[in-house]
Amino acid sequence: MKFRPLHDRVLVKRLDEDEKSPGGIIIPDTAKEKPSEGKVVAVGSGTKSEDGKVTALDVKKGDKILFGKWSGTEVTVDGDDLIIMKESDILGIIG
Repeated sequence: MKFRPLHDRVLVKRLDEDEKSPGGIIIPDTAKEKPSEGKVVAVGSGTKSEDGKVTALDVKKGDKILFGKWSGTEVTVDGDDLIIMKESDILGIIG
């Protein structure tokens, strides 16, 4: 199934968090927090202004992003756990 977000929405796949802390301590699954980094899987066409012009989004497919802890809505597409969020929920693009 193909999925394309509408308007200013972005489809994101969470990146896996490290299994170890910087000091080498192994972190159990129960103590891990959901990572707030992800990779953009698909983007909408952009926002429409009142005069009907479409403004393209700043992020594009493949960008590595940082987003807020409680951002977006979790969805499952083709068996993959993804997040759909507004572009305004994205804090920035990583390198």
